[in-house]
Amino acid sequence: MATLARPIPAAPTGLSRGRTKRYTSVVKTTVTTPRPVDPQEADHDVIARVLQGDRNAFGTLIRRYSDPLYRHALGMTGSPDVAEDILQASFIKAYQHLAEVHGRFDAWIFRIVANGCKDWLKNIRRTHLSYEEDDQPSAFATPDEELDRTELRSDLDRALAALAPSLREAFVMKHVEGRSYEEMADLLGTTVGALKMRVHRAREALQALLEEKYA
Repeated sequence: MATLARPIPAAPTGLSRGRTKRYTSVVKTTVTTPRPVDPQEADHDVIARVLQGDRNAFGTLIRRYSDPLYRHALGMTGSPDVAEDILQASFIKAYQHLAEVHGRFDAWIFRIVANGCKDWLKNIRRTHLSYEEDDQPSAFATPDEELDRTELRSDLDRALAALAPSLREAFVMKHVEGRSYEEMADLLGTTVGALKMRVHRAREALQALLEEKYA
């Protein structure tokens, strides 16, 4: 991942270590189970620290959300370099507008990244996507089978690249990232029904594009 430029310094790499004191007592004690930490509360605690002047604390949010956001940007753009650029620009924008966060930070930063991807797709014509996890040939495939597999993958990638950004976004989130419709709705600020329709339209468009060659 690309390292964000200042003024957003990297956060500390770990928690400070302290000594643990052990006590023995002959009296009966009551064990209190700690309350589970709400991720949203944890995010807003970090945001409060940043807004109070602790710029290093922003690194906690970067580490917490970089991986899923990068995977989404990569699925949308097909380019590791472009995905890193979008992610870096999105975190810088998030840092500059951090005081505007009033709801869930994860959904807020996701929409910044998603909009960055769609803006890139609108301005850059792409003819090929490649998913690195599929780039390695199968040890059990014959050369002819591997050639067919590579050709089919290329055709699928080109068909996906031809989709409208909103349909491509929904398809990537559902079938590449494996998200539920409910999670998608939370992140995108829309309804489950609307997303199901987008995924359905994306599937139909992909089928029509592929049938032109394979029918």
